[in-house]
Amino acid sequence: MDIDGKNMVGVEALLRWDHPTRGAIPPGDFIAIAEETGLIIPLGEWVLREACLTQQRFPALMVAVNVSPVQFRATGFVARMIDIMRECGGDPQRIELEITEGVLIEDEHEARAIIIALRDAGFRIALDDFGTGYSSLNYLSTFPVDKIKIDRSFTQSLGVAENSVAIIESVVKLGHAMGLTVTAEGVETAGQMSALADAGCNQLQGYLFSKAVPLERLGDWMR
Repeated sequence: MDIDGKNMVGVEALLRWDHPTRGAIPPGDFIAIAEETGLIIPLGEWVLREACLTQQRFPALMVAVNVSPVQFRATGFVARMIDIMRECGGDPQRIELEITEGVLIEDEHEARAIIIALRDAGFRIALDDFGTGYSSLNYLSTFPVDKIKIDRSFTQSLGVAENSVAIIESVVKLGHAMGLTVTAEGVETAGQMSALADAGCNQLQGYLFSKAVPLERLGDWMR
Protein backbone atom coordinates (compact mmCIF):
# COMPACT_ATOMS: atom_id res chain seq x y z
CA MET A 1 0.00 0.00 0.00
CA ASP A 2 1.06 3.61 -0.38
CA ILE A 3 2.01 5.42 2.79
CA ASP A 4 -1.51 6.61 3.64
CA GLY A 5 -2.83 3.06 3.36
CA LYS A 6 -5.51 3.96 0.83
CA ASN A 7 -4.06 2.84 -2.51
CA MET A 8 -2.67 -0.53 -3.47
CA VAL A 9 0.58 -0.18 -5.41
CA GLY A 10 1.65 -3.81 -5.59
CA VAL A 11 1.20 -7.42 -4.59
CA GLU A 12 3.61 -10.14 -3.53
CA ALA A 13 3.35 -13.70 -4.79
CA LEU A 14 2.96 -15.99 -1.77
CA LEU A 15 3.16 -19.77 -2.09
CA ARG A 16 0.81 -22.23 -0.38
CA TRP A 17 0.93 -25.98 -0.91
CA ASP A 18 -2.69 -27.07 -1.33
CA HIS A 19 -2.40 -30.47 0.36
CA PRO A 20 -5.34 -32.89 -0.09
CA THR A 21 -5.62 -33.71 3.61
CA ARG A 22 -3.63 -31.03 5.47
CA GLY A 23 -5.03 -28.03 3.61
CA ALA A 24 -2.93 -24.95 2.85
CA ILE A 25 0.64 -25.57 3.99
CA PRO A 26 2.77 -22.42 4.44
CA PRO A 27 6.13 -22.04 2.67
CA GLY A 28 8.08 -22.34 5.89
CA ASP A 29 7.11 -26.01 5.93
CA PHE A 30 8.22 -26.93 2.41
CA ILE A 31 10.57 -24.37 0.83
CA ALA A 32 13.66 -25.78 2.57
CA ILE A 33 12.79 -29.26 1.27
CA ALA A 34 12.25 -27.87 -2.23
CA GLU A 35 15.68 -26.22 -2.04
CA GLU A 36 17.36 -29.42 -0.85
CA THR A 37 15.84 -31.48 -3.66
CA GLY A 38 16.28 -28.89 -6.40
CA LEU A 39 12.52 -28.62 -6.92
CA ILE A 40 12.76 -24.95 -6.01
CA ILE A 41 14.08 -24.20 -9.52
CA PRO A 42 11.01 -25.37 -11.51
CA LEU A 43 8.79 -24.12 -8.69
CA GLY A 44 10.35 -20.66 -8.82
CA GLU A 45 9.97 -20.57 -12.60
CA TRP A 46 6.28 -21.48 -12.30
CA VAL A 47 5.83 -18.65 -9.80
CA LEU A 48 7.40 -16.16 -12.23
CA ARG A 49 5.07 -17.33 -15.01
CA GLU A 50 2.07 -16.82 -12.75
CA ALA A 51 3.40 -13.40 -11.73
CA CYS A 52 3.77 -12.35 -15.36
CA LEU A 53 0.19 -13.36 -16.11
CA THR A 54 -1.04 -11.56 -12.98
CA GLN A 55 0.85 -8.41 -13.96
CA GLN A 56 -0.94 -8.37 -17.28
CA ARG A 57 -4.33 -8.75 -15.59
CA PHE A 58 -3.52 -5.89 -13.22
CA PRO A 59 -1.11 -3.65 -15.18
CA ALA A 60 -1.18 -0.85 -12.61
CA LEU A 61 0.33 -3.09 -9.91
CA MET A 62 3.90 -4.05 -9.18
CA VAL A 63 4.14 -7.84 -8.73
CA ALA A 64 6.89 -9.05 -6.40
CA VAL A 65 8.42 -12.53 -6.57
CA ASN A 66 10.80 -14.04 -4.03
CA VAL A 67 13.95 -15.61 -5.47
CA SER A 68 15.59 -18.50 -3.61
CA PRO A 69 19.38 -18.47 -3.18
CA VAL A 70 19.43 -21.91 -4.83
CA GLN A 71 17.48 -20.57 -7.81
CA PHE A 72 19.66 -17.44 -8.00
CA ARG A 73 22.88 -19.48 -8.18
CA ALA A 74 21.60 -22.02 -10.71
CA THR A 75 23.36 -22.08 -14.07
CA GLY A 76 21.49 -20.04 -16.66
CA PHE A 77 19.25 -18.31 -14.10
CA VAL A 78 19.17 -14.91 -15.86
CA ALA A 79 18.53 -16.44 -19.28
CA ARG A 80 15.63 -18.48 -17.88
CA MET A 81 14.06 -15.40 -16.25
CA ILE A 82 14.29 -13.49 -19.53
CA ASP A 83 12.91 -16.43 -21.54
CA ILE A 84 9.92 -16.80 -19.20
CA MET A 85 9.21 -13.09 -19.38
CA ARG A 86 9.23 -13.18 -23.19
CA GLU A 87 7.15 -16.36 -23.26
CA CYS A 88 4.45 -15.11 -20.87
CA GLY A 89 4.47 -11.42 -21.75
CA GLY A 90 4.01 -8.49 -19.45
CA ASP A 91 6.18 -5.58 -18.38
CA PRO A 92 9.45 -6.59 -16.66
CA GLN A 93 9.60 -3.15 -15.06
CA ARG A 94 6.46 -4.13 -13.12
CA ILE A 95 8.04 -7.39 -11.91
CA GLU A 96 10.07 -7.04 -8.72
CA LEU A 97 12.48 -9.82 -7.83
CA GLU A 98 13.02 -10.00 -4.07
CA ILE A 99 16.37 -11.32 -2.88
CA THR A 100 17.87 -11.68 0.58
CA GLU A 101 21.50 -11.32 1.52
CA GLY A 102 21.67 -15.11 1.40
CA VAL A 103 22.09 -14.79 -2.39
CA LEU A 104 24.88 -12.25 -1.98
CA ILE A 105 27.28 -13.61 0.60
CA GLU A 106 28.95 -16.50 -1.25
CA ASP A 107 30.30 -14.76 -4.37
CA GLU A 108 29.77 -11.01 -4.38
CA HIS A 109 31.28 -10.53 -7.83
CA GLU A 110 29.03 -13.10 -9.50
CA ALA A 111 25.96 -11.92 -7.56
CA ARG A 112 26.55 -8.34 -8.68
CA ALA A 113 26.88 -9.42 -12.31
CA ILE A 114 23.59 -11.36 -12.07
CA ILE A 115 21.75 -8.41 -10.52
CA ILE A 116 23.06 -6.04 -13.18
CA ALA A 117 21.96 -8.44 -15.93
CA LEU A 118 18.48 -8.74 -14.42
CA ARG A 119 18.13 -4.97 -14.18
CA ASP A 120 19.39 -4.57 -17.74
CA ALA A 121 16.57 -6.94 -18.76
CA GLY A 122 14.11 -4.56 -17.09
CA PHE A 123 13.43 -6.35 -13.80
CA ARG A 124 13.35 -4.38 -10.56
CA ILE A 125 15.37 -5.72 -7.64
CA ALA A 126 14.33 -5.47 -3.99
CA LEU A 127 16.54 -6.37 -1.03
CA ASP A 128 14.22 -8.27 1.30
CA ASP A 129 14.45 -8.60 5.11
CA PHE A 130 16.76 -5.59 5.22
CA GLY A 131 18.53 -5.02 8.52
CA THR A 132 18.66 -8.63 9.72
CA GLY A 133 22.16 -9.41 8.42
CA TYR A 134 25.63 -8.31 9.39
CA SER A 135 26.53 -6.44 6.23
CA SER A 136 23.28 -4.94 5.00
CA LEU A 137 24.69 -1.42 4.71
CA ASN A 138 27.64 -2.67 2.69
CA TYR A 139 25.28 -4.42 0.28
CA LEU A 140 23.63 -1.13 -0.62
CA SER A 141 26.93 0.29 -1.83
CA THR A 142 27.91 -2.90 -3.65
CA PHE A 143 24.74 -4.08 -5.34
CA PRO A 144 22.48 -1.93 -7.57
CA VAL A 145 18.98 -2.48 -6.16
CA ASP A 146 15.78 -0.47 -6.52
CA LYS A 147 14.13 -1.05 -3.15
CA ILE A 148 14.84 -2.12 0.41
CA LYS A 149 12.21 -3.86 2.51
CA ILE A 150 12.64 -3.20 6.21
CA ASP A 151 12.28 -6.51 8.03
CA ARG A 152 9.10 -7.07 10.03
CA SER A 153 11.12 -7.47 13.23
CA PHE A 154 11.83 -3.71 13.18
CA THR A 155 8.18 -2.89 12.51
CA GLN A 156 7.06 -5.14 15.36
CA SER A 157 9.51 -3.43 17.73
CA LEU A 158 7.84 -0.03 17.32
CA GLY A 159 6.51 1.09 20.68
CA VAL A 160 8.21 -1.86 22.34
CA ALA A 161 11.97 -1.62 21.90
CA GLU A 162 13.94 1.48 22.78
CA ASN A 163 15.36 3.39 19.81
CA SER A 164 13.22 1.42 17.31
CA VAL A 165 11.93 4.62 15.70
CA ALA A 166 15.43 6.06 15.42
CA ILE A 167 16.68 2.89 13.72
CA ILE A 168 13.88 2.91 11.15
CA GLU A 169 14.34 6.63 10.48
CA SER A 170 18.05 6.01 9.87
CA VAL A 171 17.34 3.19 7.41
CA VAL A 172 14.78 5.33 5.57
CA LYS A 173 17.16 8.28 5.30
CA LEU A 174 19.92 6.01 4.04
CA GLY A 175 17.64 4.43 1.45
CA HIS A 176 16.37 7.78 0.21
CA ALA A 177 19.89 9.18 0.04
CA MET A 178 20.71 6.32 -2.35
CA GLY A 179 17.58 6.90 -4.43
CA LEU A 180 15.79 3.75 -3.22
CA THR A 181 12.16 3.06 -2.44
CA VAL A 182 11.70 1.97 1.19
CA THR A 183 8.95 -0.49 2.13
CA ALA A 184 8.16 -1.59 5.68
CA GLU A 185 6.99 -5.18 6.16
CA GLY A 186 4.86 -6.64 8.92
CA VAL A 187 2.53 -3.66 9.49
CA GLU A 188 -0.28 -4.86 11.76
CA THR A 189 -1.53 -1.81 13.67
CA ALA A 190 -2.58 1.75 12.93
CA GLY A 191 0.08 2.92 15.40
CA GLN A 192 2.81 1.19 13.43
CA MET A 193 1.47 2.66 10.21
CA SER A 194 1.53 6.17 11.66
CA ALA A 195 5.06 5.79 13.01
CA LEU A 196 6.33 4.45 9.69
CA ALA A 197 4.68 7.31 7.82
CA ASP A 198 6.34 9.79 10.17
CA ALA A 199 9.67 8.04 9.57
CA GLY A 200 9.30 8.64 5.83
CA CYS A 201 8.66 5.12 4.50
CA ASN A 202 7.30 5.02 0.95
CA GLN A 203 5.22 1.86 1.13
CA LEU A 204 3.66 -0.42 3.73
CA GLN A 205 2.87 -4.13 3.67
CA GLY A 206 1.18 -6.29 6.28
CA TYR A 207 -1.91 -7.79 7.85
CA LEU A 208 -3.30 -4.36 8.71
CA PHE A 209 -4.33 -4.17 5.06
CA SER A 210 -4.88 -7.80 4.11
CA LYS A 211 -3.81 -11.34 4.76
CA ALA A 212 -2.93 -13.52 1.78
CA VAL A 213 -5.84 -13.91 -0.65
CA PRO A 214 -6.33 -16.16 -3.71
CA LEU A 215 -5.71 -14.51 -7.07
CA GLU A 216 -9.37 -14.77 -8.05
CA ARG A 217 -10.30 -12.52 -5.12
CA LEU A 218 -7.73 -9.84 -5.89
CA GLY A 219 -9.92 -7.89 -8.32
CA ASP A 220 -12.80 -7.73 -5.84
CA TRP A 221 -10.42 -6.73 -3.05
CA MET A 222 -8.98 -3.90 -5.15
CA ARG A 223 -12.44 -2.56 -5.96
